[in-house]
Amino acid sequence: MNNYLRNYLSGTWQQNAAVAHTLTDPVTGETIAVTGGRAEGLDEGFEFARTRGSAALQALTYGQRAAMLSDVVKVLQANRDAYYEIALANSGTTQSDSAVDIEGAAFTLNYYAKTGAALGDVRVLLDGSASILSKDQLFQSQHVLTPVHGLALFINAFNFPAWGLWEKAAPALLSGVPVVVKPATVTAWLTHRMVADVVAAGVLPVGALSIVCGSSAGLLDALKPFDVLSFTGSADTAVQIRSHAAVARHSVRANIEADSLNSAILGEDAAPGTEAFDLYVKEVVREMTTKSGQRCTAIRRALVPTQYFDAVAEAISSRLDAVTVGNPRNADVRMGSLVSREQYNNVLGGINILAGEATLLRDGRSQALVDVAPDIAACTAPTLLGLRDADHAAVVHDHEVFGPVATLLGYRNPDHAVALAHRGLGSLVTSVFSADESWLSKTALALAGSHGRVHTVTPEVGKVQTGHGNVMPASIHGGPGRAGGGEELGGLRGLGFYHRRSALQGSVATLQHLAVDSHSFRN
Repeated sequence: MNNYLRNYLSGTWQQNAAVAHTLTDPVTGETIAVTGGRAEGLDEGFEFARTRGSAALQALTYGQRAAMLSDVVKVLQANRDAYYEIALANSGTTQSDSAVDIEGAAFTLNYYAKTGAALGDVRVLLDGSASILSKDQLFQSQHVLTPVHGLALFINAFNFPAWGLWEKAAPALLSGVPVVVKPATVTAWLTHRMVADVVAAGVLPVGALSIVCGSSAGLLDALKPFDVLSFTGSADTAVQIRSHAAVARHSVRANIEADSLNSAILGEDAAPGTEAFDLYVKEVVREMTTKSGQRCTAIRRALVPTQYFDAVAEAISSRLDAVTVGNPRNADVRMGSLVSREQYNNVLGGINILAGEATLLRDGRSQALVDVAPDIAACTAPTLLGLRDADHAAVVHDHEVFGPVATLLGYRNPDHAVALAHRGLGSLVTSVFSADESWLSKTALALAGSHGRVHTVTPEVGKVQTGHGNVMPASIHGGPGRAGGGEELGGLRGLGFYHRRSALQGSVATLQHLAVDSHSFRN
């Protein structure tokens, strides 16, 4: 078929090979694109990126590379309508859910374009001030950050084909590091189209951006010691990546984002009828339904005071009853489909696993769907489960269902709530809702050790808070333990992954020459 997602390596679009993977519309089941299998010329393509791409990028200053990111944004904006059409057909998302991905990508690129512009036309980043190494203060040490002498390989998840690429590529390209992206095959069309548009526009140096669709076979084998690897996906695949010789033996730097049983805590002061209570219920529902619950940051465990359990269950269920689910082409539909029938089966199987331990408070599997064939479409309505006694639960603290599913859990007191949140064994984010600012601050610090981000919400910030699940480029994204132990974004902190820190030792006069063409990384 015409819509063959070709690989782009060594500055060339490769010829079509035998079809190995078929992409389908998750609502209609129709074939929309195809890819090949194992990519040819990986070693040569990776070396082309390391040499041609890297040299061209690092010949530019940080300010010039920031301007380059601005040009990428212009290309994406010019093709925005096509991206929404692809997201609808390939991911089954509504207009608003597609925007989370597409507009989120542009927002993040814009953020790094502006942040990079503030670095100015420099080529060196200083990490802190010089340290004195001799009694006469003539011999000193200055830590510097220089771009890695390799490439950045991104192995991405299926849920964010647009943002997943650009939230990683923005700090990488700003750092002067060429990018090779391997999107999840099932939703690769949007990533492929964006890469193709940027390549056609010529706004990046040749070799700065490459893409491999279809099979991931051979990708890790092609990595070399100075490369970096960023992976977003399942914990099982993360284990395979960590054990690969490139990482285990050759010390390729790896950033992993894996499973995450994120939680949201309702404060004891937030009784039914209070503004904090209403904000909490609204947020849980939003997280269950946005992108059909297919966000790494979505709320999986909703922790509430035991005395409010029934009220919260009723309030959430009532809101979910108003969510129409089905074909996103229908104007009445508020929540679209999962990305594939395979994912649909995984979610239904996961609900059965949780239901072996928790009570079904609202079973979305029985809800009528709008304008779809139930035996073809990957659609299922939100399901809410519940457990009043979360202490004796095991599965709900261990198994993530990656879809419109959450479990309501009762807690006895604030310390108990924190303990339950920690049972996720490391999460990307937790949120806390209360009008008690002192308690929020204390609780946030207690939660910080096992969460990459702690999102606190009072009624005062209810209308302006950015959302439990929304990843903002100024804040870090990642989490310890089960969540993978990785860290991305966080403003200039995001550049750290793509740089090597070295200590330059020498005389004061020698080190002063660095200041001519440098910027302090830590302001």
